Amino acid sequence: MVEKNIAIIPARGGSKRVPKKNMIDFNGKPMIAWTIEAALETNLFDHVIVSTDFEDIAAISKKHGAEVPFLRQKTTDDITPVSMATLEALEQAEKYYGEEFDNVVQLMANTPLRTGEDIKGMFDYFKQQDYDSLLSCFKFGWMNPWWAFEKDEENKAHMIFPKAIKQRSQDLPDLFCPTGAIWITRCEILKKQQTFYSPNHRFYEIDWKAAVDIDEYDDLEFAKVISKIK
Repeated sequence: MVEKNIAIIPARGGSKRVPKKNMIDFNGKPMIAWTIEAALETNLFDHVIVSTDFEDIAAISKKHGAEVPFLRQKTTDDITPVSMATLEALEQAEKYYGEEFDNVVQLMANTPLRTGEDIKGMFDYFKQQDYDSLLSCFKFGWMNPWWAFEKDEENKAHMIFPKAIKQRSQDLPDLFCPTGAIWITRCEILKKQQTFYSPNHRFYEIDWKAAVDIDEYDDLEFAKVISKIK
């Protein structure tokens, strides 16, 4: 039996740190267009859906090939976890299309450097394993989190890992960070757990350049520079 796969791209209209972030120009296209085109490029999905509460985002998304058959109704605030927005879109899609899906892939619109090849490689790996969910991550590089510290009001440092500060960087194990670039799970798991962080979730390392999340203007400028060397 052929499984049905759906890609959901969450894209609220009310971003605060970078207003209208999902529509902002990124290397000649609206930010969200890069994610839509990467998803379509894979030929993995029965539907590539944009979940938004904003008509302008819906119009741009349709122009670049995504389906926006409905607007987001409930998860429109900036507090609700994004997995809940994806769950809402999944349930809306199953009702709208009159069919159930087997696997859902959540692709954040603010990670425009992730490619269709990245998505397909991770999805293929997911299908080979017996995991409930697979989340993308990247390895920390020159910014060594083992040496991280907080500063108090008197500018005094409080080390997060006090023992690690005395070790050489080459003697410390690699550390990884989640990125919203590609999150995959079985639909039944998302409905049951209401999160991608299910009991049997795992992480999949992608290239740090593909993992760049754009949340602030500095991130935007950084991503533009990185895009030139991908």
